[in-house]
Amino acid sequence: MTTTIHSEPVGVLLRRWRERRRRSQMDVSLAAELSTRHLSCLETGRANPSREMIRRLCDELDVPLRERNAFYLAAGFAPVHPERPLADLGAARTAVEAVLAGHAPNPALAVNARWELLAANPAARSFLGDITGEPARAPFNVLRATLHPDGLARRIRNLDQWRGHVLRRVRRQLQRTADPALAELLAELEGYPAPAGAESGPAHAEAGPECDLVTPLRLASAHGDLSLLYTVTVFGSPRDVTLDEIAVETFFPADEETAALLRAAGAAGVAN
Repeated sequence: MTTTIHSEPVGVLLRRWRERRRRSQMDVSLAAELSTRHLSCLETGRANPSREMIRRLCDELDVPLRERNAFYLAAGFAPVHPERPLADLGAARTAVEAVLAGHAPNPALAVNARWELLAANPAARSFLGDITGEPARAPFNVLRATLHPDGLARRIRNLDQWRGHVLRRVRRQLQRTADPALAELLAELEGYPAPAGAESGPAHAEAGPECDLVTPLRLASAHGDLSLLYTVTVFGSPRDVTLDEIAVETFFPADEETAALLRAAGAAGVAN
């Protein structure tokens, strides 16, 4: 992916992100330590921000690093945040690989902000490995592969529940990032019909103590029905665009039956 280049003035970008965050000029100016009048002049183009002022305002508005580069470019400065592939991220790449490997025999994978697969451990690849055709088109998108009628959706026991959870999550992510590609992905996911061959059974019902805590992913597998919880890990204080957008999704068994199935599959070294 490349840095988004905006043709709009920096003041337009600033006002748009302030309004996206539902912040008043007074609120932002106080937090960023500048006058409300100066902030107004920046937004209307009557004043130009310095590099330091852009940093302070973007910090306050929680602007993603990809879009911060657009601020610098619009103000006439060179982009500040590099964008390197995962393979070139040194210690950060090592950290991602350590989390994925150390999470075995449970599934774990790394994705970017648009849910394109960057890396996965063998347990996660066993769930995704038999997906072909349109759901698996390059670049491989985890959410497309999961919710597409010809993808993993056919094996999700609580598809309606899980689909609703995923769509709400993507909408929140879109609200934060304003990524046009993410908006396209959301529209695609919302347009998928429920697959006619979706599996159903007792696991579809919201039963089990884990449902009092989180929404589980209930998945039919060759080894038996699995019930999975997940957590998300992101890097703190990133300076690189790629690193800012990486999320590591780690899945955990929601019950003892699932834990036993995953341990057995991992010990046998077999694909799902």
